[in-house]
Amino acid sequence: MTKTPRNFFKPLAIGAPVPYRELPVKVERMIHFFPPQNEKMRAKVPEMAAKVDVLLGNLEDAIPADAKEAARAGFIEVARAHDFGATGLWTRINCLNSPWVLDDITQIVAAVGDKLDVMMLPKVEGPWDIHYLDQLLAQLEARHGVKKPILIHAILETAEGVKNVEAIAAASPRMHGMSLGPADLAASRGMKTTRVGGGHPFYGVLEDARADSGARTLFQQDPWHYTVAKMVDACVSNGIKAFYGPFGDFSDAAACEAQFRNAFLLGCVGAWSLHPSQIDIAKRVFSPDVNEVAFAKKILDAMPDGSGAVMIDGKMQDDATWKQAKVIVDLARQVAAKDPELAALYGF
Repeated sequence: MTKTPRNFFKPLAIGAPVPYRELPVKVERMIHFFPPQNEKMRAKVPEMAAKVDVLLGNLEDAIPADAKEAARAGFIEVARAHDFGATGLWTRINCLNSPWVLDDITQIVAAVGDKLDVMMLPKVEGPWDIHYLDQLLAQLEARHGVKKPILIHAILETAEGVKNVEAIAAASPRMHGMSLGPADLAASRGMKTTRVGGGHPFYGVLEDARADSGARTLFQQDPWHYTVAKMVDACVSNGIKAFYGPFGDFSDAAACEAQFRNAFLLGCVGAWSLHPSQIDIAKRVFSPDVNEVAFAKKILDAMPDGSGAVMIDGKMQDDATWKQAKVIVDLARQVAAKDPELAALYGF
């Protein structure tokens, strides 16, 4: 069962802030993870925040069990100590069946609820997980006088979650978006790979047999293509954002860029950066290409109202390509507002 339209946007607790009807417009090309229990990393927060679109304090995977409470306390310390300006402040809490998650949610909202933009929820299996967190956040926002709703970002990393992706996307007005979690999803599906994202040399299509019986080429394929496309459809149709998740091989920048670019072309707006080297890759990939922006601007200039058909540089443009051009130019304007260097290149 889903809520009726009349009730969908009502606060779930008396005194909780009214849910957003549209997501706040923000550039979120990379979600940069840092371990809050690490004092040296906490000291680098101002430097990191100046470079990234979203800074996320990680409390879940990659945080040892004996450091969970220190990570939570470290995140609260960081959130209290700094003004993040236009940079988004997120946290990834522990999964809902863990012994740490309730303290993650209650302590963080109590201490820094007004500073937190998004709470990332791992291993989401269905809308029931979103409903639980949605209700609890509303109660805590009301109790602690939080003025703006904390959004929820789901990680798609189980087979059941993929099966229920459309219901998850539509579960709450708090939904910010979803990220693909390829490592846990691979394990959940029983996939035979130990890689965190990216392709696999054995997953491919073999060239047809040759008349000369020569060696045949195996063309490597993307094992995440179907899932990313399904996630994008679920997110975009519900007015929320799709993200590629982590790319684990920090030594292979070219493969990371290729995976991010595939996700961008399929409709993702950003990806995770787990290492400083991936920040610039995400910034480059998820910002529209300068030449594509210039051509898209030509289309919009030639068709101000989006109707009719024109020829530009020998190519026919109509209302469908006008819509494509508008997507690119709108994104370029958002990026330009945050990045003066790209603003100059885009001509804004």
